[in-house]
Amino acid sequence: MNDLLITLPNIPYKLVVPGKGEDENVLVREGGMIPELSSDALPHWELAKKYDLIDFDLGVKLTGAGFPVYKGKGARFAFAGILKLEESGYRVLVVPGNHDYGTGIMGNKKFVRLFKEKFFRDRNISYPKVDLIDEFAFMGLDSTARELNWHDRFFSEGELGKAQLSRLERLLMKPEISSRRKIIYLHHHPFDFKLGMQLKDSEDLKAVIENRVAMLLFGHYHRDEESAVKIYHGTWGIPRCYNAGSSTKKNGETGFQWIINMEEEDPSADFNAKFI
Repeated sequence: MNDLLITLPNIPYKLVVPGKGEDENVLVREGGMIPELSSDALPHWELAKKYDLIDFDLGVKLTGAGFPVYKGKGARFAFAGILKLEESGYRVLVVPGNHDYGTGIMGNKKFVRLFKEKFFRDRNISYPKVDLIDEFAFMGLDSTARELNWHDRFFSEGELGKAQLSRLERLLMKPEISSRRKIIYLHHHPFDFKLGMQLKDSEDLKAVIENRVAMLLFGHYHRDEESAVKIYHGTWGIPRCYNAGSSTKKNGETGFQWIINMEEEDPSADFNAKFI
């Protein structure tokens, strides 16, 4: 059975109702206020074409699916949120996920360099990416690093790889890092197993960071509300473990914008700010 399952590229969630097309989709829930639009209002795909923001046809050619390619003002708008935070004095820390290197299930190694150039302005940067800020050592991992081979094209799994984990082990022993409170962040969910989506070398990560870090931040599981709201504090001996879900809440999915008070030992001092 497992041999047959791994040949399926995208396995629907267990609650998805069978159907022949989008006309048979079932509305599960709606959120927020539904605006009343004028009779001449245009859907987002027509607005994107009208103002030359997104190339849907090129997205289909590149990925074989309905993923968009942002261009011109559309691309700048997508990146503007990060720039606005930086201009306001915030330090923005990012790491790549499966969608940053391609469609989400089909990766391309060229995007590794492009991601570094775009977000770090340095194509030679390596992971773990370390940022020392006051008493904290932020260590960002690339959980898609080893998922860019031809045989990885049908899944959205993550894999850190032995080389990155070895670098992480060495970094944790450096005096300037070992003396600080360490925060590890990555895209893929390190705990719960989900076929075709899990972090494949999570046990290797556990062997490196168990009882050694103050906080672990991750995402990736956002379509399943049950996983998104699950509490993981204390797992692997780590006091704070947060799943952001879909922090942008795209398509109405579950997500959080956590305000974390590291002056308090008890995670109950933290709260979801609900900015979105």
